[in-house]
Amino acid sequence: MDIVHAYQELGSYRAAAAVCGTTAKTVKRVLARRAAGEAENRRAIVPRNTDGVTELIAARVRASDGRISAKRLLPTARAAGYTGSERSFRRAVARAKAAWPGKRRTYRPWVPTPGDYLVIDWGTEAGVQIFCAVLATEAAATHASRLTVREALAYL
Repeated sequence: MDIVHAYQELGSYRAAAAVCGTTAKTVKRVLARRAAGEAENRRAIVPRNTDGVTELIAARVRASDGRISAKRLLPTARAAGYTGSERSFRRAVARAKAAWPGKRRTYRPWVPTPGDYLVIDWGTEAGVQIFCAVLATEAAATHASRLTVREALAYL
């Protein structure tokens, strides 16, 4: 909501500031400037030194599925004509990665339905051959993602 309209609707600096997400002092300053007849004072957009390589950064982030680091990408950007600092470049890469939708696979632990799966494991422990077969139960199903062979034997 616009600061002026918020103040006209609510009638107090604090209420307008809360709605607009600013401070009461800013609301007062904007209203005083408007009463003095000044035009709205919008700041000019200052170009960033990374603007020349934003397309390169976006392309590399897209190609690497959001995994490329600024450290790996900086030599390529320097070859493309970037002359700014490493810190500004890291920020630009971070912005591009944050904007990347990140449609990667979601990893979920396997949680068995009780009675549907028989889990089998075998191995050697202190020279003794061990074989274990566990049918998933309610207790095992709730802890399936953290079970070890010894813990699974406890459920038998």
